[in-house]
Amino acid sequence: MTPAERASAVAFALKNCALEAMTPGETTRRAAADYEAGHIDVARLIDVADGDRFPASGVFARNVLLAERGWRPSGDLSELVAIHRALFEGVFDDAGLLRTSDTTRKATHDEARAGNPEAFFPASLIETGALNIATELAEQHNLQALDRDVFIPKFAHIYDELGYLHPFRGGNAMTLRVFGSRLAHDAGWDLDWGPVTRERYRQAKHAAYLADTSVFERLFAEMIRPANPTRVFLIAGFEQGPAH
Repeated sequence: MTPAERASAVAFALKNCALEAMTPGETTRRAAADYEAGHIDVARLIDVADGDRFPASGVFARNVLLAERGWRPSGDLSELVAIHRALFEGVFDDAGLLRTSDTTRKATHDEARAGNPEAFFPASLIETGALNIATELAEQHNLQALDRDVFIPKFAHIYDELGYLHPFRGGNAMTLRVFGSRLAHDAGWDLDWGPVTRERYRQAKHAAYLADTSVFERLFAEMIRPANPTRVFLIAGFEQGPAH
């Protein structure tokens, strides 16, 4: 990877963790700086993170590993599983495993909704729901060749559908941000997650839960840039261009 690609990988990993209130340990952050500078490889970063005794460190380092090594972009449940496994394997026991019980969504002040076990997609129908979303994506040619004003609402819709699917017991939002970034990139647009705050992301999720994806649309409208061919995760220096 180029220095700019390593910087983007680290920046995205930090942001993806920060949006879940996860902060890697100091030792891992120092190792990440060495990785950015090219002094160590990603395998060494993983080793340092795993010895740092913070789950956030391991997850952060695996975000970097995923950005460097990539994954198969199938556009379906198997891609989500692959991303989830890559992010959490060796850190949590349920990496890459679909949830087997219904779960509630707490991002609401409506207690009736919060206590509803169908607030997320029923666990028994996750594979069916994922197939429906993947089919919808395929029928729309994975949102490729769309103008900006057409792409954004369609992307927000798919993003919300996958958020509702909630296929894993934990780590869904982090997995979805990776998947969404890849989907947008392959459709010709990059997502700059740099300015996104945890509160703004939470507000967008809450509004989407109440069937209003316009907050996500506004958020994505601020984030998207024409795709940089060399980098999927475009936090650090998107204006540098593909030569960097």
